[in-house]
Amino acid sequence: MSDKQKRILCVVGTRPEAIKMAPVILALRAAPWAQVRVLATAQHRQMLDQVLEVFGIVPDVDMNIMRPNQTLPELTARLLGELDGVLADEQPDVLLVQGDTTTVMTAAMAAFYRRIAVGHVEAGLRTGDIQNPFPEEMNRLVAGRLSRWHFAPTAGSRDNLLREGFDPASVHVTGNTVIDALMNVVDRDLAPPVGVAEQERLVLVTAHRRENFGAPFRDVCRAIRAVADGHDDVRILYPVHPNPNVSAVAHEVLANHPRITLCAPLDYLPFVAAMKRAYLILTDSGGVQEEAPALGKPVLVMRRETERPEAVAEGVVKLVGPDYDAIVTEAGRLLSDPVAYATMAKGVSPYGDGNAAQRIVSILQHDLLG
Repeated sequence: MSDKQKRILCVVGTRPEAIKMAPVILALRAAPWAQVRVLATAQHRQMLDQVLEVFGIVPDVDMNIMRPNQTLPELTARLLGELDGVLADEQPDVLLVQGDTTTVMTAAMAAFYRRIAVGHVEAGLRTGDIQNPFPEEMNRLVAGRLSRWHFAPTAGSRDNLLREGFDPASVHVTGNTVIDALMNVVDRDLAPPVGVAEQERLVLVTAHRRENFGAPFRDVCRAIRAVADGHDDVRILYPVHPNPNVSAVAHEVLANHPRITLCAPLDYLPFVAAMKRAYLILTDSGGVQEEAPALGKPVLVMRRETERPEAVAEGVVKLVGPDYDAIVTEAGRLLSDPVAYATMAKGVSPYGDGNAAQRIVSILQHDLLG
């Protein structure tokens, strides 16, 4: 490493982090002033690995932290201890984290204890309810307080940070790197992951939120089945999260329906192909709320709050909560009313233009090198 180079350690733990951090890693690799290193905590093992492979990224350090049925306290304690050892070995000038996972919160804390500057990619997302989403709202609050750079995806996220008293000079609106990643892959020749007849309308489902476990998630599954029952031309594809709180109920309620396909979580490219083929998307995922509007796909969000209000304001995403009646009613409206559908399927992307990663790299270069 030359005297002018800065050592940047990029941390990824889960699939969404890998998707959104990959454009930043690739942009840093192209910057002669940066020596970029990649740390994978592997909070999600298989789902993380396949995304990194799509973008040609091999971790320099792999903690392989995942354990079956791990609790949040166990995961947090193990991450914090092991991350401290990695930071002692790596001695980065900057630690970059993305989003709001337990990996993000503990990595920011470990860096703070060693007085390492932290950059937070996708900063400033807020619901205002520390219990929803759980534990993500708390994770991003902690990560934000420990960060030197706040890379906000939207003006609304920036405003959240300014209201919380952050130095305006530390807050930068960059766009969301998820759009960078999507634009990198969307034009590839991507085949849908399951057979869908030409006349069938595909409804893509993702549902796994911890705060919906129990009765709310059972209502979600009942609603999904009712949507399939009510529309003979609909094919529902639901890649089921492996958490037993999700998979057991999903298979109990939704298995053996002729037009509902349950499958294992999809790799990133097949999932993008499914979004492209979808007519409608039902989700509780954050990333899907950002990606699907850019593809012109209406989204019903099965959560009571969202930290991504921009697409709701644009009319391309609607909150329905984990509520049986609301899900069935709104999905039915979009499947039956062409005017209502066209209003939501207008291809508005409030989350960026595909250049967020390059903006982040330019800001770091300016601040680190002058």
